[in-house]
Amino acid sequence: MKSAVETLNPTRVRLTVEVPFEELKPSLDAAYKKINQQVTVKGFRQGKIPARVIDQRFGRGAVLEEAVNDALPKLYTEAVNEAELNPLGQPEVDITELKDGELLAFTAEVDIRPALEIPDYSGIEVAVDAVEVTDEDLEKSVEQLRERFATTSPVERAAAEGDIVTVDLEAKVEGEVLEDGVASDVDYTIGSGQLLEGIDDAVTGLEAGGTATFTSELKGGSAEGKEAEITVVVKAVKARELPELDDDFAQMASEFDTLDELKADSRKRLERMKKFDQATQAQEKVLEELLKLVEVPMPEKLLADEVNTRKHNLEHHQLGQIGMTLDKYLEMQGKSAEEFEAELKEQAEKGIKTQFVLDEIVNKEKVSVGQEELTEHLMRRAQSSGMAPDQFAQAVVEQGQVPMLVGEVARGKALATVVEAATVKDSNGEVVDLEDEDETETAVETVEAAEAGDEKTEA
Repeated sequence: MKSAVETLNPTRVRLTVEVPFEELKPSLDAAYKKINQQVTVKGFRQGKIPARVIDQRFGRGAVLEEAVNDALPKLYTEAVNEAELNPLGQPEVDITELKDGELLAFTAEVDIRPALEIPDYSGIEVAVDAVEVTDEDLEKSVEQLRERFATTSPVERAAAEGDIVTVDLEAKVEGEVLEDGVASDVDYTIGSGQLLEGIDDAVTGLEAGGTATFTSELKGGSAEGKEAEITVVVKAVKARELPELDDDFAQMASEFDTLDELKADSRKRLERMKKFDQATQAQEKVLEELLKLVEVPMPEKLLADEVNTRKHNLEHHQLGQIGMTLDKYLEMQGKSAEEFEAELKEQAEKGIKTQFVLDEIVNKEKVSVGQEELTEHLMRRAQSSGMAPDQFAQAVVEQGQVPMLVGEVARGKALATVVEAATVKDSNGEVVDLEDEDETETAVETVEAAEAGDEKTEA
């Protein structure tokens, strides 16, 4: 077999391949065998029809077509390996010559990974937020814990902000009560903004037995988006009572004996969270600076496929799960279709560029992934998917996705390597030491977020 490579642009090549006809013999034999099993000829047992009879009855062309289709994948792979190419996606194959008994020639155009030059990244400098836990942060954290242990009790007075009211609701559109517009015994916290616009003003000041009517745009159901007349009946008013902040509360809400011990532990926990956020911020900013340093030619077909995949996943999976159309989503986001397409393309370009650059660093720095690292990553992915670890692992193996997971961890380690080489300072001008953080796993998450883009979070 002879093959030659023509570079069409930095991300696409054309392979020209010539194959002596004798190399097609295994595929020709397989073609005759396959046709033998599919056809019947009077006077011959099935599977025992001579090749010359098949040629006469069904045409030599049909046999050649079957043989070429069988041989092409292997021939293409051999040519790719011989040329040491890294193809992306499926090739566009064109049979240019087929001479029975002499020669098969074909061309294959395919996108390839561009060759990248990774410059010295040790000069990268980024600034991140300093780790500072203020008294206000601590107070907010303790107050949130206090809210979790709040109790409610009925009161005989007018409802006020923060109270929980039990209500019946009835929605009318154009004077008609909607079939799905009636709800009973709904508990609602006044001021939470979690039900209908206008309900806070309607129920504030009402006692049990009170009724009010207001107009609001429906956020779901058969009349979604339409203005409706809502009638609300307050059936009960309950006040929320927060526990006293004292040692008894600390013993009820935690394993600590005193409020001071609880606050000290809360401060440490907040500090750990802020350090984690700081590490993530450092990785995101270092990645941004790294991508600015590297010129990455973009494979057009790969980019188009990625944009289409992201749009399909958003429209039919993420939005579909919550019963929202793409048009409604864009309306809520205040975006035109053109703006959405442009953002999607930008996110896809960043995702592809991130993968290319970090994969190149994986090769350059000879990054390897250990079994323990892979297992830890698999456990995290299983948890986020809601599957049991052994069930998730089995699915990964059956679907041949182990190399994909290895690649995710390797790219995370590559980013961690770049962060380690970079200079990270906090807002106070102090150099930040990130060695105590679980850099690899947080880096994997940072890389995944960069590759996935923002549309997932927005949805």
